[in-house]
Amino acid sequence: MPSRVHAIVVARTGDAAAAQLSETLDDLRDQTTPPDAVTVVVLGSGAQVRAIDGIGRSVEAIIEARATTTFAEAVALAQPRVASGSSVWMLTHDSRPRRRALQLLAGSLERSPSAALAAPKLVRHDDDREIVSLGVSMSRFGRAVELAADELDQGQHDATEDALGADVRGMLIRGAAPTVLRPDPGLGGADEGLDLGVRARLGGARIVLVPKARIGVRPDGVATAPQREAARAWVSRRAQLHRRLAYAPAFAVPLHWLSLLPLALWRSIVHLIGKRPAAVVPEWGAALAAMLAVRAVARSRRAIRSFRTASWASIAPLRVSRTQLRHRLDDGHGSERGAVSELHFFSGGGAWAVLAALVVSIAAFFPLLAWPSVGGGELLPMQPELAALWNDAGWGLRDLGPGIVGPADPFAAVLAVLGTLWPGSPSFAVVLLWLGALPLAVLGGWFAATRVTDRAGLRILGGVLWALAPTFLTALVQGRPAAVLLHLLLPWLFHSAVVAHRSWGAAGAASLLAAASLACAPSLAPAFVALWGLTVMAMLAAGRVRGAVRVFWLLIPAAALFAPLVYWQLRHGDPWALLADPGAVATLAQATADAAGRLLIAQGFPAPDRAGWEWLLDGSVAPFAAVLLVPLVVLALTSALSPRWRAGFALLATTVIGLITSMIAVGIQVSFVQGEPVGIWPGTGLSFAWLGVVGAALVTLDTVVAMPALRSAAALVTGAGVLVCAVPGLLAVNVGEAQIHNGATSTLPALVAAHASDAADSGTLVMTPLDDGSLATQLVWGPSATLSAQTTMLTTATRVHDEGLAADAVDLLSARDFDAAAALAERGVGFVLLTSLPGQSEQARSMTDGAITAIDQRPGFVKAGETPNGMLWQLATPPAERAQPSHAQRALGNLIGLGQLIVVLAAVLLSIPTRASRRAARGRSRVVGRSLDEPIASRRTHEDADLHTGDVTVPPAGADEPRPAEDAPPSAEPASPHPAVEENSR
Repeated sequence: MPSRVHAIVVARTGDAAAAQLSETLDDLRDQTTPPDAVTVVVLGSGAQVRAIDGIGRSVEAIIEARATTTFAEAVALAQPRVASGSSVWMLTHDSRPRRRALQLLAGSLERSPSAALAAPKLVRHDDDREIVSLGVSMSRFGRAVELAADELDQGQHDATEDALGADVRGMLIRGAAPTVLRPDPGLGGADEGLDLGVRARLGGARIVLVPKARIGVRPDGVATAPQREAARAWVSRRAQLHRRLAYAPAFAVPLHWLSLLPLALWRSIVHLIGKRPAAVVPEWGAALAAMLAVRAVARSRRAIRSFRTASWASIAPLRVSRTQLRHRLDDGHGSERGAVSELHFFSGGGAWAVLAALVVSIAAFFPLLAWPSVGGGELLPMQPELAALWNDAGWGLRDLGPGIVGPADPFAAVLAVLGTLWPGSPSFAVVLLWLGALPLAVLGGWFAATRVTDRAGLRILGGVLWALAPTFLTALVQGRPAAVLLHLLLPWLFHSAVVAHRSWGAAGAASLLAAASLACAPSLAPAFVALWGLTVMAMLAAGRVRGAVRVFWLLIPAAALFAPLVYWQLRHGDPWALLADPGAVATLAQATADAAGRLLIAQGFPAPDRAGWEWLLDGSVAPFAAVLLVPLVVLALTSALSPRWRAGFALLATTVIGLITSMIAVGIQVSFVQGEPVGIWPGTGLSFAWLGVVGAALVTLDTVVAMPALRSAAALVTGAGVLVCAVPGLLAVNVGEAQIHNGATSTLPALVAAHASDAADSGTLVMTPLDDGSLATQLVWGPSATLSAQTTMLTTATRVHDEGLAADAVDLLSARDFDAAAALAERGVGFVLLTSLPGQSEQARSMTDGAITAIDQRPGFVKAGETPNGMLWQLATPPAERAQPSHAQRALGNLIGLGQLIVVLAAVLLSIPTRASRRAARGRSRVVGRSLDEPIASRRTHEDADLHTGDVTVPPAGADEPRPAEDAPPSAEPASPHPAVEENSR
């Protein structure tokens, strides 16, 4: 045994730490071979330590240090008190060495002359049968890997003696070892034991494991990694980068240093794909800290160089190979907790329901098969090229006037994604959207129903009810693309949002869907924010912080996309304009803000035609169409009395919020077309309410109606009522009662479209005399007004953004003597189009005739003649080039776009499923909100029944009822990255 052993105990401050330190000192005195001297280093005030009874007899000195001092720094503070030639035993205040621990460690060093370090087996402080740590190694790229941790001790590792490193707690350093074999302060509080083992190997020595020497430790000791995920990621990555720079050959150090930031970017992407967003910020922080810690790296390299006698090849056999790492991190291919939740999309009839809906869609929209594009309602042609489509989605020139730069509506990004699906002709993508709307709605409704029931028939019913919603069919018939897209997105948002608290994958997908949904219907923002805020607060109150953080992320991408538009509207003093419907604005039939209109909304119809019953039957009979929806409403209300009443109440609350949103929105008029105000479309709120009604009805059918025959009868009656109610909407296109029609390739005359193909920046001044004697003007750039180029900045404007252009348009029709052609050409205008509204008044017709006469008398205007779009003139003067954004505006646009892209890309990476996330999802019940006392279908397995633990559905954010196990088991989301990632992290 060494002649002398000096124990250094690093302790935290506080009464609890002092009590644990007292027990540790008692254990040191009870050792069969007690240490010759004990020094205590207190991280903070040492008052509580000095108050321990008999402390003066137990320790030779108490050293006070800053509370932020690391374990390595604390050992260095006590090092001057260690006598020359003494072995150093490093402990913490919560270490509980068993009676023979020091004797076995010292004896192991005595029997192994080549060993410079001896490490014990660390076990739980209250249970010797559980191994906390026994041996540490590292991968090829320096990642620390525990060889034995969190295992039941059955003696399986007692024969293990050789390892690359070990946990630093309880480690005994031979007295003859040089002082460089001390914990390295440059590591920042992690991997000290691994680093000591590597240095020992490079010095021709080694570390020996002593499994029979046991020391009890706590999981939150001084020398352990922090418990918080972000802090743990920071210290671990910081230590790994320090070791990489300290171990690398001299010529490779600059290369490693230059690669730190690019590597941080790559690993950030990997962390997001691996559902570890909390590790992204620590990754960048660790990289920056490693880049700045030049002196610490130099000091570590000098220490290694002064002691090194062996090559790095001596360490290679002890590294963890890629195959071993994969085996250690892969917990198998089965599901978690013994249960498997299968989808049964094909075997359960979901695929057949979608196929049947496709057949119905083709029959209902048969004329669309021959249309190259869809027009009418709020539909306009799409940009012919993808580049222009995506350009409309970013900060840049807007069609408010020459040179006006501002933000795009987030809806433009949704249209860009839609157009990208058919890049050859983005306008045809809208045709495909209309043809695929019904089957896509059935598909979304079916998947949303999987969160409510696992019965195949009820899932099909949910899909059918969602596809036949009156508000959805009305939007299809009237040509409302934003409303159609919202209805298709909502069930997917529900499907992912109600389980967003479970995993980052669901949270990432839900955040993208929430952003797209709000882009299509900004009027739903108050409802989304209310449910989101209530869910976050409920989860925080229940102590489920990780789940609350995931739910909090849901609206972050939407906030990033809307931030520029919010700033613009607030700057111009019009915050209500943020609720305006995006896209083109048209005067279409919709419920009004009076009592009759709100009653119509309460019945589920957003327009006076009651989904087509007004034109299909006599007006006196049509109001009774709402009776067809009564069975659905009765089933929905009954869900509040079901065994799954929490989910029922949440879905009914969703219904109420949707109805309130619709009734309030219909009275808000913030958009204008041809000088007339247009109310917000109430159908978006009704789609939200319909989601709650259908979900609540499925809850009732799944839990209350126990008899299969009665359940089938109730489902058939409900489905038949909704189907009959949808008949007029399905017939509207074929009988000519729909507003949609075969769309033109351009909203401007053919001469303008042909000319604009050669000069895309040429503007067309469109003037429309109104019935009140005023003049509406619009400046259209390029060959046509396009759907993606529409902006709420223009449709909600209450003042003229380009007064010069407006003045020129008025003066053009007046008797003022000026060079109108030159003035307009200077603003980039190449054509003037005079249009008229159908059924215009006598005053408007008189103004139109006067305008034609006035322009004909102006020099510089070449009359092209009457066109289907109106009277057209071409300017003889070539138009000037359209004003372009300045360098500062472009830089601002690029910065805004980059910030939005980063947030959206983070959400996309989070939403990408991994093998572990899929396995975890399959291991948990798909049904959310199931209670323990409700009857379980006979086809469910016994293991599935064990998983039904009373989640509470709160769409769209979603939150389970508090329960002991907050998230998926650790094996579902491993804390360490996949080995394939490790290979690419070089």
